[in-house]
Amino acid sequence: MNGMMEGKVAVITGAGGGIGREFALLMAKEGASVVVNDLGSSVAGVGADTGPAQRVADEITAAGGRALASTESVATWASAHRIIEAALDHFGRIDAVVNNAGILRDRMFHKMNEEEWSSVINVHLSGSFFVARAAAPHFRTQESGAYIFMTSTSGLIGNLGQANYAAAKLGMVGLMKNIAIEMGPMGVRSNCISPSAWSRMIGAIPTDTPAKLARVERMRAKMAASTIAPLAVYLCSDSGREVNGQVFHVRANEVLLYSHMRPLRSVHRGEGWTPQSLALHGIPALKPSFTPVQQSGDIYTWEPI
Repeated sequence: MNGMMEGKVAVITGAGGGIGREFALLMAKEGASVVVNDLGSSVAGVGADTGPAQRVADEITAAGGRALASTESVATWASAHRIIEAALDHFGRIDAVVNNAGILRDRMFHKMNEEEWSSVINVHLSGSFFVARAAAPHFRTQESGAYIFMTSTSGLIGNLGQANYAAAKLGMVGLMKNIAIEMGPMGVRSNCISPSAWSRMIGAIPTDTPAKLARVERMRAKMAASTIAPLAVYLCSDSGREVNGQVFHVRANEVLLYSHMRPLRSVHRGEGWTPQSLALHGIPALKPSFTPVQQSGDIYTWEPI
């Protein structure tokens, strides 16, 4: 019996460990040829190591699958194009791109410096654009293809000390939606996954309070990286061809569908608004529909099971 991705070629960035590795292993098991891309840097994006990507590629081939290791960076136009070219040169086509590569440079907003901001934006947001853009002409020509962008509740909801990461991750939702609009008519779909799973990046979260330590330990115990991979395989397979422009969150054995930004309520004044009339009537009328300023933990109050 053929797997759900039999005959397809997938590029997965940040696939040398954690969630990306699980994507690569399951896609290969389901029949895909996989480009395992990973620069091999630290969680902060420092250094490079060919080992992680090659080890995952070797693991796939040892199990009878097809894989190629790539250690190119996603963070430049030229290197991102080389990642896609490797898939074309080695496997002859490209069917799926999973933009999973990422780094963390956590810092409170009022202390964050330019390098901490730029490095995270460059890898997550610009890197996702570069790799996706490199695949776009091939998807357009063959009138098929699947993109997955990895977002986060840090962007969808908010978290302390992650202004750079949150901006990049919410930016990826906007990028995903525009690709869905523009390339959907060409047979190309684009979706987001927000993962809650133990990974190197989660392990780098500061645990300087008992509450933070308890949260991280719960994630380690209950949220295996392997729980995210089935949705990615489905979305990249032909079975998921009707799913486009959606944001999913996987949390242990739970799959959640997120809403998108839409108007909640409006006020109208025939003669137009002044600052005074807004203060007296307009904003008080809208205030009951304000979205509270909350963090992810304020929303996800139940234990993963």
